[in-house]
Amino acid sequence: MYAKIETERLLYIRLNQTELRSEQYIHLRDAIVNDGNVNPNELGRMAILPSTFTGSPRHMHEYAQDAMTYVPAYGRPEMFVTFTSNPTWNEIKELLLVGQSSSDRHDITARVFKQKLKCLMDFIIKHHVFGETRC
Repeated sequence: MYAKIETERLLYIRLNQTELRSEQYIHLRDAIVNDGNVNPNELGRMAILPSTFTGSPRHMHEYAQDAMTYVPAYGRPEMFVTFTSNPTWNEIKELLLVGQSSSDRHDITARVFKQKLKCLMDFIIKHHVFGETRC
């Protein structure tokens, strides 16, 4: 279902480029074509993903810029924490029906991940594991 929804979102973006004001990105288009390493005939049909499309380069750039707004007030980040999901967590296995695997129920995996991430953040912040949290 996720793939179907994502395909529909991408199709909408591709078919509504003018309504999404992608025509205003003329400099971006010129940079791609005038790069010298790119043959415009090999590009296919170009569609510019808006920053509202989750996971697009513009979306990720916006997140990075938002994170950097904290630097003047709180200083540079001191650590980078990566937290990944484990499909064999007991919380996930308990909610699966007989014969199901975690890959069959992405909703359960995502929900458990979100809960565990919130618990981790609460633990780090409230128990001062890495010292006092400034932001």
